[in-house]
Amino acid sequence: MSIEKDTRELRVVAEGIRLVTLQTFANIGFGHVGGAMSVIETLAALYGGELRADPDNPQWNERDRLVMSKGHAGPALYSTLCLRGFFQKEKLLELNQGGGSLPSHCDMHKTIGIDMTTGSLGQGFSTAIGLALGARLDDIDNYTYLIIGDGECNEGQVWEGAMFASHHKLDRLIVFVDWNKQQLDGFTNGIIDMGDFVEKFKAFGFHTQLVDGHDPGKIKAAIVEAKRHQDAPSAIILDTVKGYGCSFAEAIASNHHMNFTKEQIDKAIEEASLKLEEVRELANKKD
Repeated sequence: MSIEKDTRELRVVAEGIRLVTLQTFANIGFGHVGGAMSVIETLAALYGGELRADPDNPQWNERDRLVMSKGHAGPALYSTLCLRGFFQKEKLLELNQGGGSLPSHCDMHKTIGIDMTTGSLGQGFSTAIGLALGARLDDIDNYTYLIIGDGECNEGQVWEGAMFASHHKLDRLIVFVDWNKQQLDGFTNGIIDMGDFVEKFKAFGFHTQLVDGHDPGKIKAAIVEAKRHQDAPSAIILDTVKGYGCSFAEAIASNHHMNFTKEQIDKAIEEASLKLEEVRELANKKD
């Protein structure tokens, strides 16, 4: 398959995830829209082929692991798991519902396909290291993927983890930094400016790449490159826009957790549906 065709097909996966995520939010009228939208292309690249998993055997011991450390992006991951066949679409109605299996933040004890409970920002880095180191000790030939937010990188635990991962040469740990430039309280450079993430992770001993976080083909290529690199963990810095692809949320200051009107979400769903049709047509074109 050509790189161009592969990219077109991954865009179909991404836009499918975006549409289902918006439909899921529509059921409750609020949610962590911004951070969910900005990681969708990464989830498409992973669950579109790079992450080894079996929906029919979700506890398969040799599966790859994903830690969504920015656990508030759970709705996008739930939609991805649903589309990948881990559970039926009707279960998405349980998002944020008392007694349901899809809490606001990821919970491995409640949701099929979730590998680690997350949401206390910074802690996902440590748990991902534990998974990667444990796999090495058990001689399991898998990868551990970790998605963290740029605001989350304010946490010292992230950098303690980075030192540990580098020291132990955890080359089967791949970290994605969702550099969407915003966090709960505003823009990251006005709260704690983290500087150049590429140079920072390099300084901590990581093999580091910067990619367009809304191009699933480039993300996949970065994952493939990371897997070639040995004797050091990898970091892929995703240049993203918070709320990407959602007309009422994209790039506004207050899109971390937000309410919206029926008119707003209906318009966003219509736009996402049209976008999905567009990328499907492109994917079906002959090279």
